[in-house]
Amino acid sequence: MDIQAIKNRFGIIGSSPALNYALQVAVQVANTDLTVLINGESGVGKEVFSQIIHALSARKHNPFIAVNCGAIPEGTIDSELFGHEKGSFTGAVDSRKGYFETVNGGTIFLDEIGEMPMGTQARLLRVLETGEYIRVGSSKVQKTDVRVVAATNRDLLERTQQGKFREDLYYRLNTVPIRVPALRDRKEDIPLLFRKFSVDFSEKYKTPSIQLDEEARNILVNYPWRGNIRELKNIAEQISVLSSDKLVTANDLKRFLPDQPEVNRLPMLAAPQPTSDFSSERDILYKLFFDMKKDVTEVKKMFFDILQNPNMAHAAEFHADNHVMHNYPGVAEMNTPPGPGLGPAQQPIILADNKIDHHEEVEETLSIADKEKELIVKALKKHKGKRKDAALDLGISERTLYRKLKEYNIAE
Repeated sequence: MDIQAIKNRFGIIGSSPALNYALQVAVQVANTDLTVLINGESGVGKEVFSQIIHALSARKHNPFIAVNCGAIPEGTIDSELFGHEKGSFTGAVDSRKGYFETVNGGTIFLDEIGEMPMGTQARLLRVLETGEYIRVGSSKVQKTDVRVVAATNRDLLERTQQGKFREDLYYRLNTVPIRVPALRDRKEDIPLLFRKFSVDFSEKYKTPSIQLDEEARNILVNYPWRGNIRELKNIAEQISVLSSDKLVTANDLKRFLPDQPEVNRLPMLAAPQPTSDFSSERDILYKLFFDMKKDVTEVKKMFFDILQNPNMAHAAEFHADNHVMHNYPGVAEMNTPPGPGLGPAQQPIILADNKIDHHEEVEETLSIADKEKELIVKALKKHKGKRKDAALDLGISERTLYRKLKEYNIAE
């Protein structure tokens, strides 16, 4: 069957290349049992493609049912699709067959598949892979032979990255993708569709058919049509009923078209990226350790520079003092250790000719638990044992602080 015959049979109007390609894919895949995923904006007519696939398949004499996954509450969608046993939940006064049981041998069209809950997605994946399902409240495995055609107006791949859609289910559904173009991407079809709708409504309401002048036709073609064919059909119905003059001008048409917000196409500054806020005390400790290790590396470099040029000692001492006072105000009040920024355990023995006789370095502890305990003790001392203030200073909740006190056996 050629494409034009398909259009005549299912009332499809248009000749854009994107539309013809989508119809060609639907015709080619119809006679198989492959799962099909139809992508397209709301109102482009995705359900018509599912009907085409079913009508041209070997299952055409078996049942076909369309299910809107976004219109079924999360608590009942499992029961709707797979059925339930009597008493399985409140209100289940009798056993009930689900769609996968009643449409056995036929085709089920799952519209708005992106709105399906994660638990139901796992059940659907099992049906697609093994043909098995279990009724709600039952332990008996049942078999079904149903072809699934799904549709969505969402970017499912993006939703998988957000954790809102199962990645394995996405690739299982996307065996054969069909992209239905938006109405604004097939502008050459807009006048044809408007004329068809106008004739239909003039016959329905027994009124003369409306006509558009040239300027009104240009406005119609360049309108964005965010609601796609559904929106165009509604506008045609309004004009057919409410327009007093059957030759519609541009001003007449503008009265029926919703005002569109102007899009600012000027370049704009990118929004500043939010500063990273740490979600746990462990992240805070990691950042603190990395900063301290960086400072120790800088001090080591400064020390070896002094060995090579003793005249830099005074400048290095001034720089180290300022660095400590700026980054660690609490440490600046302590007594300065001997040497330029080094502790006693790190002091080398320098001979008269500036050669190092011995250098001993004690590796600092990197235990997260020890550092965490030390910070908690300091915070409690700083706030005189007030747990609420100490927790606020540490960036953790009071409950977490209480748990840490018990964990590290810290006396308040």
